[in-house]
Order: sequence, then C-alpha cells, then structure tokens
Amino acid sequence: MASLFPPQSAQIDTPQALLHELRYQSLFREGRGFSFPCDERGDVNLDALSERARNNYLFARAMVGRELARPEVRVLG
Repeated sequence: MASLFPPQSAQIDTPQALLHELRYQSLFREGRGFSFPCDERGDVNLDALSERARNNYLFARAMVGRELARPEVRVLG
C-alpha cells in the first residue's frame, strides 16, 4: 500500500475542502495510509477526485478494520 500523506494531488477547489482531510492510517505500518480532501464532516466529493484517487478512496473504505483504522478528519494548516 502506498503512502499518500500529504493528501493526494487530486484536490477539490473549494476553500472549505482545502482545510480538511480524511485520513485512513494503516493498522500495521506506521506512516502509511491514505488521505483525501474533504469537508469538516468528512464528506469526500467523489466527482472531484481523479479515477485513481476515487479507486483508492473506495479501497480505503473497504479496508477499515482489516488493513486500515477508522478514518479521522484533520484540519490542514
């Protein structure tokens, strides 16, 4: 699994989304995981993601509890 911290280059072009990321940490490899731009509630705009980022997001959601911890919303700054 590739480390995608800091957030992937596929950004959502809204000020609100640029302030937050949804981060999925690996359960087994510190410093590895996925992160995606999101709003303050953790909602990711799938339409704004590239195909690769969208596939990674869906993979991360499916791997919660198996490979990845529950996601956290973080404020970027």
